Amino acid sequence: MNFVYRVHAIERMFQRDVNEADVEYVVKTGEIIENYPDDQPYPSFLVLGYIDKRALHIVYAKDENETIIVITVYEPTLEKWLEDLKTRRKLS
Repeated sequence: MNFVYRVHAIERMFQRDVNEADVEYVVKTGEIIENYPDDQPYPSFLVLGYIDKRALHIVYAKDENETIIVITVYEPTLEKWLEDLKTRRKLS
């Protein structure tokens, strides 16, 4: 798998102390919890995975050559996600 990192993703990784090995592990082993088939220029995905006990959400796209384009990386919070970290909370 070939990975490309958007500037935004690199900035967020630096801020959140996440390295490329962590991102690549989560993309390869995590669970896709949302699909965004209409995103442009490529469909994208939200994946949930764990580094030890640390949950990470990674948004990435996949181009026609199967290159993984990492868009952003963050730790999901219970403010926005239910306890399973897969289901968005309903905004009231």
